[in-house]
Amino acid sequence: EFVAALTEAIERRFPRCPAEEARQIAEHTGLRSSGRVGRSSAGRALDDSAVDLAVIAHIRHTHTEYDRLLMSGVARLDARALIREKIDQVREKWSRA
Repeated sequence: EFVAALTEAIERRFPRCPAEEARQIAEHTGLRSSGRVGRSSAGRALDDSAVDLAVIAHIRHTHTEYDRLLMSGVARLDARALIREKIDQVREKWSRA
């Protein structure tokens, strides 16, 4: 039930997000004991900022070089700064109605 509701919330906020990715984000976010935003009270309430955080995390790990940067020794905050523009580009693309 939570996954379906979160998928719908993602699709409302990001209408051009591919449906399969919206579902993947919702499933991953809702995993028990994941420490993800979906396990927080804001996430369970489908707060807009929680939905945004879940989408950003997905983009970071699937549409950027973030994980490769971390594995090559780049500090987390530096890696995030390096990929921020790409995250913004994907969010903008997915946000357009």
